[in-house]
Amino acid sequence: MLDIQEIMKILPHRYPFLLVDRIQEMDPGKRIVGIKNVTINEPFFQGHFPGHPVMPGVLIIEAMAQVGGILAYLASDDEIRKKVCYFLSVDAARFRKPVVPGDVLRIEMETTLNRRGIWGFSGKAYVGEKLVADAELKATFADS
Repeated sequence: MLDIQEIMKILPHRYPFLLVDRIQEMDPGKRIVGIKNVTINEPFFQGHFPGHPVMPGVLIIEAMAQVGGILAYLASDDEIRKKVCYFLSVDAARFRKPVVPGDVLRIEMETTLNRRGIWGFSGKAYVGEKLVADAELKATFADS
C-alpha cells in the first residue's frame, strides 16, 4: 500500500533510524501492518552482538512506534499533519524470540485510544507466524 518513498514523506526519520520499509495493509485510524526487512548491514549488528547478531528490542519497539505514527498521521487532518508525532510511552513490552539478519519483521498495530490528541496502540511483531514481541504504546502530535 505504501512504499519507502511514501513512508519518507510521512516520517521524519532517515537511515539508519528509519525502521519501516513498507506498509502492506491498512484500515485508516484502526489498524496497520508494516514490514521491516532485517539485514546484516544494519549498523547496530556490529555491536549487538559480535558473532551473534540480534536486533535490539528497543529498536523493535521503535519500529512499532513508527508504524503506529504512520497510522495516526494518515487518520489525522491537515492541521495535525503539519506537526511531528512523538512517542510518549511503552507498557507491557515483551520480547519472545530474537530477531536476526534475514528476518522479515511484520508489525501489526491496532488503535486502542484516540482522545484529546493522545493515540494508543496495541502492537505485535512477528517473524513468519511466530510472535517475537508485543507492547502497548502511546503517542501524540506536537510542534517540532
